[in-house]
Amino acid sequence: MPENRRQAPDVPVDRLRALLEAHRGERHIIVLQDYPDPDALSSAFAHQLISAQFDITADIVYRGRISHQQNTALVKILGIELRRFEPDMDLGVYQGAVLVDNQGNTASAILAALQTANVPILAVVDHHETQERPDVPFVDIRRTGATATIYAEYLQQGLLPMDGSRKEHVLVATALMHGIMTDTGNFIRAKPEDFYAAAFLSQYRDAELIAQVMSQARSKQTMEIIRLALGNRVIVENFSVAGIGYLRAVDRDAIPQAADFLLTEENVHTSLVYGILIGDDGSESLIGSMRTRKLTLDLDEFIKDVFGKDAAGRYFGGGKLSAAGFEIPIGFLAGGTNKEYQELKWQAFDAQVKQKILTRIGVNSADMAKYLTPASSQRQ
Repeated sequence: MPENRRQAPDVPVDRLRALLEAHRGERHIIVLQDYPDPDALSSAFAHQLISAQFDITADIVYRGRISHQQNTALVKILGIELRRFEPDMDLGVYQGAVLVDNQGNTASAILAALQTANVPILAVVDHHETQERPDVPFVDIRRTGATATIYAEYLQQGLLPMDGSRKEHVLVATALMHGIMTDTGNFIRAKPEDFYAAAFLSQYRDAELIAQVMSQARSKQTMEIIRLALGNRVIVENFSVAGIGYLRAVDRDAIPQAADFLLTEENVHTSLVYGILIGDDGSESLIGSMRTRKLTLDLDEFIKDVFGKDAAGRYFGGGKLSAAGFEIPIGFLAGGTNKEYQELKWQAFDAQVKQKILTRIGVNSADMAKYLTPASSQRQ
């Protein structure tokens, strides 16, 4: 009779160490979602410092913009070096790519360019729901409150021996702490792993720097978008749904801030704010952010069910239990300078989003019409 053997436990940090050792001396690209948040920025910063332990030069690259006031402050105050992706960027200098705080669905343009340049994806580290199991050498996808929690564990387990007297170690601990705080709603949605990570990071983080980052004021344009969301909102079955019309890429981060704001209203447990984003290249996408305080509502599942997949089988949106978002390219309908056409286009998309959301939450067809009054399409 064969002897029963206990399977060795999977230790992600050991696998990551082995991967980095096998690629010692290379140059890697750390790929962030198009519009990175503090969790992504801090985790990428940590991966960059960890990579340096193996003589790996790692560039942090994103495609969109960093416009949220706290994100801008985080990058500036902590000195995190970033590169913005451009179509003519030479990716041939990289021997490998690492996806941090995403699984590629929110960085599709960079991934397509990497594929064309034959740059292999070596690792995926994320805390969101698994989209499709990546076929890459290293995968660490866990349901922690933040990807920063996973990187804090890597540090604690020795991938980067921490020293409180070294400035870069204080900065990365500060960044990771801020990443965990923002993604868990100041620990309201934190899991045990997040608290353990925060306890470790608290030995090295600079509390004054965190306070400085978090005290940044909202821009006037962000306040205007919040005002539009408040004025255009429709409240149905404790859902607050608001379309804000057109907005510029530089103001994209106002959408999740508006969703957060609507969630504070009495008798509202879930909020959705959406609009048509005009890219720097003239492209247009329907984007939205959703938030909930309802423990039994899974927003990742909700968004995927409502908006579905593209022709390649990739979901248009997703996220976590309490926070999710979506982005749907408008394609050939994008553009146009005629105000009347722009107004009609917005009304069509606004009605379609409302109809899909209201149908999903159980509003019957007889009551639907009273909620489909077009919202303002005021261009930002």
